[in-house]
Amino acid sequence: MFSQLGDRLKDTFKNLTGRGRLTEENISDALREVRKALLEADVALPVAKAFLERVRDRAIGQEVLSSLSPGQAVIKIVHDELVTLMGQENESLNLATRPPAVILLAGLQGAGKTTTAAKLARFLSERQKKRVLLTSVDVYRPAAVEQLRQLAAKLEVEFRTEGERPSSIVEDALQHARTRAFDVLIIDTAGRLHVDDQMMTELAAIYQQVTPVETLFVVDSMAGQDAVRSAAAFDAALALTGVVLTKTDGDARGGAALSIRSVTGKPIKFLGVGEATNALEPFHPSRVASRILGMGDVVTLVEDVQRSVDETKAKKIAEKLRKGKSFDLEDFRDQLFQVEKMGGLGGLLEKLPGAAQLPAAVRQQATGGDTIRLIAIINSMTPGERAFPAVIKGSRKRRIAAGSGTEVQEVNRLLKQFAQMQKMMKKMKGKGGLARMMGQLKGGGLPGGGFPF
Repeated sequence: MFSQLGDRLKDTFKNLTGRGRLTEENISDALREVRKALLEADVALPVAKAFLERVRDRAIGQEVLSSLSPGQAVIKIVHDELVTLMGQENESLNLATRPPAVILLAGLQGAGKTTTAAKLARFLSERQKKRVLLTSVDVYRPAAVEQLRQLAAKLEVEFRTEGERPSSIVEDALQHARTRAFDVLIIDTAGRLHVDDQMMTELAAIYQQVTPVETLFVVDSMAGQDAVRSAAAFDAALALTGVVLTKTDGDARGGAALSIRSVTGKPIKFLGVGEATNALEPFHPSRVASRILGMGDVVTLVEDVQRSVDETKAKKIAEKLRKGKSFDLEDFRDQLFQVEKMGGLGGLLEKLPGAAQLPAAVRQQATGGDTIRLIAIINSMTPGERAFPAVIKGSRKRRIAAGSGTEVQEVNRLLKQFAQMQKMMKKMKGKGGLARMMGQLKGGGLPGGGFPF
């Protein structure tokens, strides 16, 4: 979401970090570029103006002018002010109430409320061990109720929508949650293409009926300043407690994330970072600020690894390599599954410190890598072909391509990438293997071109 803004800021600060001494003039020049970057990212003008004034006041003060590395000091100031702008700390859900704690999701049509309801149910049931009940009062959008029902079944979370009117559905779900001792009731509400009186009246009635402990505004991050204006309108009717920004893995410019706290006073509590039901991240301002400035986000990366990596399979592969056995396509497929569970290779790179220094072509290739297609190709192979890929020749390639719905060229590309991966795994066994691998990436990729995934 912040790639364009991050690239602009990094280019601006590159000129500062090479200077042994900063003056008010070159600080002003840098901040002029920062202003352009913020406005291009669709940050609200009053927010951008106040942000730059705070940075300027600190940057021309003693903490920079007396610093041994003034350029780095300015970057730290910008980082700190970005954190302040977005809300200092993560504000978690407040579920400290007599069960069931009711969470009401509101927002415009198409923002991703239904998917977010399922993601939130998974987040609460898996990470906080809560018993969650899902319900939908969207009686207007075709198949909205059925969509949430199917998502709930996939997650093995209970779903209940009984009744024809929103008021009767909510009353039944609330009573069911109380009698069956559910910890949390999540209510997915109806949306419209724009804010209107009918929707607000209905939402206000539901709000009064259930008195939720959390009222979350779900908004498409690509809506830019429209997201901020919509949040203010919903807050006037419902007293929002927080915001969920969806589709942040897309081409959003980041203006909503940087503006919404300052304009509405409401914290961003979660980011939707993908289509999968596990693609929901708590919003940590300091971590997001670090990503924007290319510092990575190791804490989130470690948390992702702890949640997603299958330790048994990881130990099995490590033991194979230790004994000198080859890394085969079964192992490669397992690695692809693990990467996909953590948001894809692009998501991992975004969190690695220093990854922003990789060539743009390498980062673009990683972001655009379709691991699902690679997995489909490997699934179309026989066990023997996965163990001994050297036997895969012309007719086998055509069969594999047809079985996976891909082209022969894609099968060839996978086999080439796998051969590179095998070489990389051999190098990783030796002392300093990881350092050598990163050196190759900074040089433009692995030997022969391409990226391991």
